[in-house]
Amino acid sequence: MYVRQISRVNKDGTRIRYLQLAHKVRDPETGMPRDKVLHHFGRADQIDPEQLKRLIKSISRFLDPAEQVQIEAGLEGLGGDIVVERSLAFGGSYVLDQLWQRLELDKALARLLTRRDYAIDIERLLFAMVANRALDPSSKLGVERWVGQRAAVRDLESVQVHALYRAMDFLAEHGEAIQKAVYQQMASHLNLEVDLLFFDTTTTYFETEEADPDAEGLRQYGRPS
Repeated sequence: MYVRQISRVNKDGTRIRYLQLAHKVRDPETGMPRDKVLHHFGRADQIDPEQLKRLIKSISRFLDPAEQVQIEAGLEGLGGDIVVERSLAFGGSYVLDQLWQRLELDKALARLLTRRDYAIDIERLLFAMVANRALDPSSKLGVERWVGQRAAVRDLESVQVHALYRAMDFLAEHGEAIQKAVYQQMASHLNLEVDLLFFDTTTTYFETEEADPDAEGLRQYGRPS
């Protein structure tokens, strides 16, 4: 696909040029390539250059972010001064980080971490895994590739998978305390008066010597249908 220019000569000898968006197709009868016009922009001398710039920027949104920056910089005459070394997504992790702090999860983890001496930033690693699960779910090895290569996480340039597993060990050890902290913050922010809690479980079962005599009873042998 490309922009092509065609022209015609008026009776007075002046030449009028037109711009068209076209692409090559193969003629089904002759087998020869020919131009197929997709859009007529109109006379070249009447086209607003700013409209073309806006069109180019709109199309560039579907390219790699680094290429998009290069194109937009070129449109502004800055192409020779900008070199894109890396482009990372940041918006999603920023919003989640604000919610994380609003729920004071960072403070709750900091209190628990004072009891242990870690050489790695457990709080940031746990946040990175939560953000990845929300934005681009992947394995722990995928999180290692995600942080610093595809997404930016505050105060975390990169992660190593073995550090993520250490953070998971800490989470398992203090899971109950963390859940309690999340509940207290949610109850405070939403002014909740809790009378009933719903707890999701994968499987519920009974251990009993005798099943309920009624076939509709809950205590039955085997898995429920």
